[in-house]
Amino acid sequence: MREALAGLTVRGRAFVAAGVTAVVCAVLLGQPALTRVGVLVLALPLVTALVLGRSRYRLALVRTVSPSLVAAGQQARVTLSLSNEGRTPSGVLLLEDHVPYVLGTRPRFVLEGIGHGWRRQVGYQVRSDVRGRFEVGPMSVRVSDPFGLVELGRAFHTTSALTVTPRTVVLAPIPLGGSESGSGDNRPRAFATGSAEDVTVREYHRGDDLRRVHWPSSARMGELMVRREEQPWHSRATVFLDNRATAHRGEGIASSLETAVSAAASVSVHLTRRGFAVRLVTATGEDRASGWHERGADLSTAPLLEALAVLRPVEAPRLDTAWLGEPGHGGLVVAVLGAVQQHDAPVLRRMQSQHGSALALALDVDAWVGGGSGTPATALLAQQGWRAAGVGPRDRLEARWQELGTTARSAARASTRRTTEVGS
Repeated sequence: MREALAGLTVRGRAFVAAGVTAVVCAVLLGQPALTRVGVLVLALPLVTALVLGRSRYRLALVRTVSPSLVAAGQQARVTLSLSNEGRTPSGVLLLEDHVPYVLGTRPRFVLEGIGHGWRRQVGYQVRSDVRGRFEVGPMSVRVSDPFGLVELGRAFHTTSALTVTPRTVVLAPIPLGGSESGSGDNRPRAFATGSAEDVTVREYHRGDDLRRVHWPSSARMGELMVRREEQPWHSRATVFLDNRATAHRGEGIASSLETAVSAAASVSVHLTRRGFAVRLVTATGEDRASGWHERGADLSTAPLLEALAVLRPVEAPRLDTAWLGEPGHGGLVVAVLGAVQQHDAPVLRRMQSQHGSALALALDVDAWVGGGSGTPATALLAQQGWRAAGVGPRDRLEARWQELGTTARSAARASTRRTTEVGS
């Protein structure tokens, strides 16, 4: 009863005030008829509060978010299925679903005619430009009487998860392993050389890269033979993302970290579609939750993108190197880097030496706070053997990615000339 009295609406409190006033005036003026009117007006909200307070509602809610994994900027639909499993009817239900502010305003619904066995389904759209994992709910319900004199609050404690992955852009195919193609026989190699047990060979075809000529087999067979390196690890790629707080500038969705995360997601999707098995490595080591994502699969539901959706900056002064000690990975590495210090050079050198091909997108992080020099760490990366391209806050990732391809073609032509000279 106390809860019901506390739930009197403005209309209900006005009725109480009017009834008390009428009774007082009737006593002072000696008007018995007015007394009966005042008692009736006063009793109406009080009786309603008593009945509503003793009622037991059994409302059931099922919330569905579809799809539960979307990219930033895309919409998801939330469907609410409500039912009244009790026998007490109600006049009006006022529903409000609690959603994070980045998903939009809180949706509100007014439903009438709630009786025994009543069922209703309503829905609304949510959209976020910010990556992350968000909880939709809980739902708060206000039960009102048909006269609108009393409202009682109820709440469902269940929530539903919505994961928003980073924005991605479509990247053009570029040479990834120093050749003109990144698939088939020309996939990036984990090792530049190997023993006879590590390679299989086939006859040389016109247009084959001369760097792939296997000279011992050629001498034995009497004709040019080239490597057919189709071991599973030869089509593996590691996407390295430096998420150290000290390596990035800016705040919120306009920070360099958000640009780096979007770049890493775009590269991961691109490599997967080109036939690579991809894994994610951050400043704190390999992300075990994402693991190797199988090549050729649909990356829209991959754990790798889910890991990028919830990635946060870490307070780590140096890059973790434990993952570099794992044998048999090699292949291609694509690094998305922020500010690189001189003490990071040994790690970058080791990373480059353990992979057959090393590409880097280096962010000019100072430009995110208005002090950019336009010279990100591309020079330091080039000294360590990386093919690198600088990225600023206004640069298009597609253009910088193609810049890496131009660098790769130049390196491939230079390497071919050197190999031809040695062979002759």
